[in-house]
Amino acid sequence: MRLLIVEDERRLARSLAQGLTAEGYAVDVVHDGLEGLRLAGEGTHDLVILDIMLPGMNGYRVCAALRAAGHDVPVLMLTAKDGEYDEAEGLDTGADDYLTKPFSYVVLVARVKALLRRGRQGAGASPVLVLGDLRVDTAARRVFLGADEVPLTTREFSVLETLVTRPGEVVSKSEILEHVWDFAYDGDPNIVEVYVSALRRKLRPDLIRTVRGAGYRLERQEPAP
Repeated sequence: MRLLIVEDERRLARSLAQGLTAEGYAVDVVHDGLEGLRLAGEGTHDLVILDIMLPGMNGYRVCAALRAAGHDVPVLMLTAKDGEYDEAEGLDTGADDYLTKPFSYVVLVARVKALLRRGRQGAGASPVLVLGDLRVDTAARRVFLGADEVPLTTREFSVLETLVTRPGEVVSKSEILEHVWDFAYDGDPNIVEVYVSALRRKLRPDLIRTVRGAGYRLERQEPAP
């Protein structure tokens, strides 16, 4: 899952990004409303955490512009203001939830998970993805192979989640990097191969197939007898 934080308080943005990355999300951060609108409008994020008081364009206008353009990405608004009028204004522009500063980080994570879960349910998708004897619970972030739970790191889980949501399709290395690492990642793209190899060891060697020059495909398989 890839999140976008649009927040001009750099220390807060950095803290949120570090915490959410530790939760297993890929996180992009921008500090300006216009840049936030541009990135959110690309349609590559699963959720936007949007401050209201921003330079360039305030959060109300960013959210309203996203909705006017037909983007239904979940939006969690942050503001230092407090009061029913501000909340109503934020929700009227199309925000899905509203959190007033200062807030508990635990509460923010809970809101993020709830919005992501609601978004999947709204699209008719189950949070539990089943492929043969592989079962991936995207809400609880747990993986089972048959009756056995397989412990994965947060990054391993995110790579697997990217593949399991598109079973039988070839997913390119760049697509995996885009959804699991943030847009500022400039390291070796072969890092994807390292995580795919780890998943093969922990799950099953034949579960993820390399398609030469194209990417990786999670194979559809029947449950083991």
